[in-house]
Amino acid sequence: MAELSLKGIRKTYGSLEVIKGIDLEIEPGEFTVFVGPSGCGKSTLLRMIAGLEDISAGDLTIGGARMNEVDPSRRGIAMVFQSYALYPHLTVRQNMGFALRFAGVPKSEIDRQVMEAARILELEPLLERKPGQLSGGQRQRVAIGRAIVRHPKVFLFDEPLSNLDAELRVHMRFEIAKLHKKLGTTMIYVTHDQVEAMTLADKIVVLRAGVIEQAGTPRDLYADPDNQFVAGFIGSPRMNFLPAEIVTQGAQFALRLQGMEALFPLPALSASLSAGQRVTAGLRPEAFHRDGDTTVSLAVEMLEYLGGETLVHGRIAPTGDIITAKADAKDMLAGQERVRVAFNAADILLFDADGARIR
Repeated sequence: MAELSLKGIRKTYGSLEVIKGIDLEIEPGEFTVFVGPSGCGKSTLLRMIAGLEDISAGDLTIGGARMNEVDPSRRGIAMVFQSYALYPHLTVRQNMGFALRFAGVPKSEIDRQVMEAARILELEPLLERKPGQLSGGQRQRVAIGRAIVRHPKVFLFDEPLSNLDAELRVHMRFEIAKLHKKLGTTMIYVTHDQVEAMTLADKIVVLRAGVIEQAGTPRDLYADPDNQFVAGFIGSPRMNFLPAEIVTQGAQFALRLQGMEALFPLPALSASLSAGQRVTAGLRPEAFHRDGDTTVSLAVEMLEYLGGETLVHGRIAPTGDIITAKADAKDMLAGQERVRVAFNAADILLFDADGARIR
């Protein structure tokens, strides 16, 4: 296990700056996930940690030692890529032990470490097979095993499940979580899939355009996002956003959602608000119920039956804003042109005109 620290990390290509001053502390044994849309810089940041990209400015330390100019092979890291990158003419045993053989490790020690990794990953029956005889999930486990035998201080995963089908991705997420629990090694995992981030991470780092929007536990980012971008990115289906206005209600401020008569008192937020201020109200799909403070009518656009639940996509009367609400699959909604859903004021999150959270 190793502590990893990034201070003022920047990456430029000529006049183009793609990583714009990253400060981040990763604790020993922590499973940290970098997540964000395509082009946000998450894979570039991972490659800088690995030593595959130069650091333009700032300091990277692993276990307290500065690593900016240290060769990748001497950083104590092991990386698992999106592509398995296995040697097709070598067996599983030979693929897993290749780096050790290249480093001149004695054969007996290679055999011991390969067998140890094979037991952890349940690859023992497959050791004499070649990659062409394995499934996608088995190949990815071999690639992980090749990293394990090096006993790294830090594991780096660069979208390792993106080539797998949906069912296998779920299974491999479970396997990687089990692996972290067994080894207790510091792991950094890159994905664009926020479901992977939520299910695997001790800490999620949400990136956008080369900066960190927010870092915290999955629960923190879901329940208490710092801004509208994080609120919309974390959670599936994404949060609903509705235009709203701050109005006065006696001596206090209240919220009026566009097109609705109901007012929601906001006493706890009075210091940061002003009458007439335009804001955005956020409501998660699961915030809608049969009963609540306020009921709205939805003109149904589409129903998605998912087995245990149904997603209702509909337009709010009279504004026409489209929202998504989760409903119990037992509710008989098929064929209905209009449904009524309710929500509570306590479930509303507010964001200002710049997208920053109003707390």
